[in-house]
Amino acid sequence: MVELSSLDVILIIVFFAITLFIGVYVSKQSGKSAAEYFLSGRNMPWWLLGVSMVATTFSTDTPNLVTDIVRTNGVSGNWVWWAFLLTGLLTVFVYAKLWRKSNVNTDIEFYELRYGGAPARFLRGFRAIYLGIIFNILAMSAVTLAAIKIGAIMLGLQPWETVIYAGTITVIFSALGGFKGVVYTDFILFFTAMAGALGAAYYLVGLPEVGGLDALLQHENVVDKLNILPDFSNTEALITLLIIPLAVQWWSSWYPGAEPGGGGYIAQRMLAAKNENHAIGATFFFNIMHYALRPWPWIIVALASLVVFPDIASIHEAFPLVAEDKLGHDLAYSAMLTKLPSGLLGLVLASLVAAYMSTISTHLNWGASYIVNDFYNQQINRNASEKQLVAVGRMATVVLMVCSALLALVLTNALQLFDIILMFGAGTGLIFILRWFWWRINAWSEISAMFVSGIVSILLNFTELGTYFFGTDGLLPSWAKFPIIVLFTTIVWVSVTFLTQAESKLVLQKFYKKIQPGGPGWQKIVSEAREENIELVNNKEGWSVPSGILAMLVGCALIYSAMFATGYFIYGEYINAFLLTGSAIIFGFLLIKLWKKIKVNVL
Repeated sequence: MVELSSLDVILIIVFFAITLFIGVYVSKQSGKSAAEYFLSGRNMPWWLLGVSMVATTFSTDTPNLVTDIVRTNGVSGNWVWWAFLLTGLLTVFVYAKLWRKSNVNTDIEFYELRYGGAPARFLRGFRAIYLGIIFNILAMSAVTLAAIKIGAIMLGLQPWETVIYAGTITVIFSALGGFKGVVYTDFILFFTAMAGALGAAYYLVGLPEVGGLDALLQHENVVDKLNILPDFSNTEALITLLIIPLAVQWWSSWYPGAEPGGGGYIAQRMLAAKNENHAIGATFFFNIMHYALRPWPWIIVALASLVVFPDIASIHEAFPLVAEDKLGHDLAYSAMLTKLPSGLLGLVLASLVAAYMSTISTHLNWGASYIVNDFYNQQINRNASEKQLVAVGRMATVVLMVCSALLALVLTNALQLFDIILMFGAGTGLIFILRWFWWRINAWSEISAMFVSGIVSILLNFTELGTYFFGTDGLLPSWAKFPIIVLFTTIVWVSVTFLTQAESKLVLQKFYKKIQPGGPGWQKIVSEAREENIELVNNKEGWSVPSGILAMLVGCALIYSAMFATGYFIYGEYINAFLLTGSAIIFGFLLIKLWKKIKVNVL
């Protein structure tokens, strides 16, 4: 537990006051209609939306998760989420403009644009509850769990105290300000959070027990954790940390913020953009910041924690009041922050509060948008007025906050929840990628994938069946669990696709005419329409997906080069760092040329 100085307290109070002021200030505008409350009138610029995406994914549980990964598997362990860059850039260069062109209010509303009849209505309503409530509460509980651990380590707060203090202010400004309040505050939250993360990393590396960056990188507890790529001689680590994430996980698994084909709160921001180009610009800015630059301050603190707190026992010894069910490697980040001086401590605490509020407020508004637009307004009250929709949205915001807070009180660590969420979405990602470009996919494809993925994940993770098949005493190695779930789910949904009736000609033609997806996967529908003297193609620019995929690959090379270069500069390996910087510049020039082929002509 640390003692806050007057300066620390003032910094935190000022930060809270600014956030609440923004929520109250925009509340009148946000309350005019559901479109204003959830999408801010679809007139947001790319830079504001991009910053909001970065702020949203910089949560209190993120540095804890990265610390847990680094202490357990080394820096290379981060490939479990670094691999999602491929998903992110596919969204940037292929799907961002498609989402903006769809003009739906939520990505769940997409189901009744792409599919038809009762299955589409069921899918929309069920996914609204499944993602907007169940998955959303799981994600928010992980964030709140991290806040609980920070409160316990740094301020000596009981879990319920942290939930009350942090949650109350967040839910007030979220319910009042809606999406506009979230995005505006995200702009302030982002810079506060980054300043805190950078300041903490700089100071903590200079601690006497750490001895500076050079001493840190040579310390016996740290040396074997530094590799950015896994040890190629360790087959199991190579498969688990690199091959599966890059070969299977990025395209096959649904995860909040990294949905294949875009979705969730990332789609919400694309839908709120001024036009398709602003949607593309926002998502690209987000991916650069999210992967190339932001992780390194957390990684440095995680490495320094291995010197100061080499194991969980040392953390427990230093903080004996922390409940045993909350102990884990992820606590090391909060433990390190207790060593910060006055002023910087207040800034870092404010930055952690900023990270918490940004993520929770986004999840609250996003989840409420599903409940209002895709469940309440579709299943309960189709004639609801705009004021009623906003009122239900504000009520849903409060309920989601309470439920996630209660769940957080019984959870143990962030990595545990990350793995569970990842497993539950295994095998569904390929549908989200292909449904835009293959006419044959229908509502039953998605319904079957969703249920099979969830059921198989439960069986293999929470029953003796998983123990029998996977692990040290099982028939298969533990790393095989994820690919098996993906394979089984894929076989089922592909079989269901061909065994069930295709969507009606009218639904498919209407979707194509609005979205203009192009490509060989729609050729049958386009040809049949022409035979009926119906012209569906009105895009004279041709099919941009091949250029988009090439841009995705070049963009990945650019961002990974920048990410590696940053790491090697920190490690003092300047030859590698400069070579990778040069590589990033070259790929940047190539990407600018490709952008001209992808950019949408907006009148």
